[in-house]
Amino acid sequence: MKKRYIAGTALAVLLAAGITALNLSPIGRVYLPSGTGIVAKQMCSLTWVSGLDPDQAYDFYLNPLLGDAASVIGYEMDEENREVTSSVLGLFWQQRAVWRDGLGCTLVHGSGDFDPDLTVPVTRDFQPMTLDTTHRDAWFDTEALDAAVMDAFDDSEDDSRQTLAVAVLHQGRLVAEHYAPGASQQTRFHGWSMTKSAMTTLAGTLVHDGLLDIEAEGAVPALAEIDDIRLSEITIESLLRMAGGLAIAETNTGMDPNSEMLFTQSDMPHYAATRERLHAPGEHWQYMSGNTILATDTMQRLLGDSLPEQVAGLRARIFEPLGIYSAIMEPGENGVFQGSSYMYATAHDWARLNQLYLDNGVVDGERLLPEDWYSIVAEPTPGSNGEYGMGFWLPNERSTLPPETIMMSGFQGQWGYVMPQQELVIVRFGATTGVNSRTGGLANAVRAALQPPAAEPDAPESLPEPDQ
Repeated sequence: MKKRYIAGTALAVLLAAGITALNLSPIGRVYLPSGTGIVAKQMCSLTWVSGLDPDQAYDFYLNPLLGDAASVIGYEMDEENREVTSSVLGLFWQQRAVWRDGLGCTLVHGSGDFDPDLTVPVTRDFQPMTLDTTHRDAWFDTEALDAAVMDAFDDSEDDSRQTLAVAVLHQGRLVAEHYAPGASQQTRFHGWSMTKSAMTTLAGTLVHDGLLDIEAEGAVPALAEIDDIRLSEITIESLLRMAGGLAIAETNTGMDPNSEMLFTQSDMPHYAATRERLHAPGEHWQYMSGNTILATDTMQRLLGDSLPEQVAGLRARIFEPLGIYSAIMEPGENGVFQGSSYMYATAHDWARLNQLYLDNGVVDGERLLPEDWYSIVAEPTPGSNGEYGMGFWLPNERSTLPPETIMMSGFQGQWGYVMPQQELVIVRFGATTGVNSRTGGLANAVRAALQPPAAEPDAPESLPEPDQ
């Protein structure tokens, strides 16, 4: 009996030591909390913000991401309270996401700053566009356009692109759209890093109104709170261009600083601001969401003093003037917009946001963006190999896209293309993991289907009156 007791005690000590060591390791500190965090957050948002079937949302978006971890990470959905709890083996690394009307879903870590009863309902229902068949038939080879759109969707068991939606605008008119089963015009699609382009748009409206100088030093409050004079050199422009120089690496491995920020932190701007400085601003380009988090926090403070005021300000600046009423910008636990990754909107409304750039920042005769904003966002950032501007991606040297194209792009194959010469906007949404979404091919095929109508023949010159 005594030997058995000693053996049992030793086993318990070893088990406790093993759990402690695991908790202190990157796997226990970042990887597993990130895994349970993304499951809770995405299942909450994809169900109650996007409106997708929970099983479809999990199978499409999450299961391919989790890999082997899917066997140990589970979740429970509280339909009544609209909450999702996720954990490892039902016990460990528990994470909880909570839905609030108009604010979407937020991971709650227990900082005390979260108000579960706060709501900021949207002001109007989503306004769908009408398919303009007359314009489409006048400007496109309709069969080629339909074929281009349909080819973006899975056509065999081996095709795992999981395209959910495509919409095409020409001269601001809806000329094509298609949705996979389970999705529709009403579905709010997760833009992931397309959100960065939305925040760059917000910056443009603030610059136009004289409220923001993107080149000013010392203008980022989260950095000003850190006792390091070097951080004051970081500007909003350097952050939006991914050249802030801080160590917020983004590798999508679940063990990188970006994963730790997104899924374990109550105050994401503070986390980003306290990362080690590796380079002077503008000296080194590296795609990192923490840059946009810092810029968003700065801009949000210019929209009002409370989260409801700030939500209303965001809507009034870049959504409502464009007729966008489906958009949800989710905040983190401390109320700061998650401006790098968490905007949801219908395909039509994402297209409307892209159309603002095709219209050079003007809507219904009102200028929202500075006249030179398109050229600013399309100016390649040094060090990006010509592929990144300011909040937008640019065609690389191998691309067959028109060189003046700018692109919104997000994780798992979210895309928005703006082609000024062709007057085209193309958006594509899906749950693409581990394969190429081939959206560039879609964009080129739509462009090839564009056939401008023949010019009206010149009126014949007047003939001289015959001699009498």
